[in-house]
Amino acid sequence: MEAQALVALPVVLALELSAGDTPARRTLTRDEAAELAALVAADLHTLVPQVNEARLAMAGALFDAVELLRPGFPVWATLDELARRVPRGHLENVVAFGTHEGRMPAQPLEPEPAFADGPMRLLPISLLAPESVAESLAEKLEVELVGRGEAGARTADWLMRVLGVRLEHARYLSRNDLLALTCVQYEHVNLAPLWTLLEAALLTPYRDEATMSARGLALRYHDGKVEAQSPAAWLRTQPGDISQRAHDFAGVVFELRQYAALLDAHHLPLKLVDSAPASGYLLETFGDVDAGYDAPALYAHEAPGLGVVAVTLAQRGNGGRARVLAHGYPLHPKALGPLVAELADRYRISTDLHALGCILLDPDGQLGAPAEALH
Repeated sequence: MEAQALVALPVVLALELSAGDTPARRTLTRDEAAELAALVAADLHTLVPQVNEARLAMAGALFDAVELLRPGFPVWATLDELARRVPRGHLENVVAFGTHEGRMPAQPLEPEPAFADGPMRLLPISLLAPESVAESLAEKLEVELVGRGEAGARTADWLMRVLGVRLEHARYLSRNDLLALTCVQYEHVNLAPLWTLLEAALLTPYRDEATMSARGLALRYHDGKVEAQSPAAWLRTQPGDISQRAHDFAGVVFELRQYAALLDAHHLPLKLVDSAPASGYLLETFGDVDAGYDAPALYAHEAPGLGVVAVTLAQRGNGGRARVLAHGYPLHPKALGPLVAELADRYRISTDLHALGCILLDPDGQLGAPAEALH
């Protein structure tokens, strides 16, 4: 009789740490992972007895939500793939993956140091269920875990002892629960539009999704990337006097940087509309060098607390007006150097960057450059 295909049902063990606590390490050894997986299997069987009809697979690694919630769910995909290779019945149908000589068996199961300090740590679990029971098991997990998914006392004690931390809570969540929790967290910090984009990338990657940031910057998920309206294009639609427009421009760049940092953490590329993606900065170009103008020069628009918010490449002409060739937006401080180098290389000019000390807008209220030479 042909074996049934296995359907993967993703779960996490979520550890809420006491204030100030951080686990001494991010991974468990093979033996430790096997011990914990046995405890987890007992917990889940108590909550949903039907679990013993599935294969339980667990990664002995502590992740942040941003590492688990990435397009294609690579941590769970890797865990599923490894678990399917283990002969059925091995280790009483519970399989755990931990470190051997300090390394996890596959790169996606290695937690990233950059996200190690969050207040919640997540251990990924997958239940590989036969098709005949997968739907009913998934429904029971959704109901039981959200209602009474607290980990057992033996499991919590083991975690505190081995990881050297105090736990406020240790509870099981379905992946849908984790998605809902993350959605609430982003909404709480006024980033609901970000979640709209991320949810599309995670759950309906084949479908476009458009939204608008709290400050009115147009954003769209399309073909595996997030496309953002350029801050300069956004500025053209804004009312107000020069001073207010400059202030608002700084605000929208700050907001874009927030989005960029989180999208990067979730491995979702960000680009400007009609521009190619770049690493750490956004760049839009408007034309080639005109020999009838002075040589191009680079100008840094600055705002208090934000540093350089934009770099403008422009040529000065006899008419007393600058001709803008490009705007670049560094998304974090270390991206300014590569942005300047890219512009200098593309237009074959010096990397000298002229600091403006402010956000300079032209008489029409648009992002510009000095009409007179800076000394």
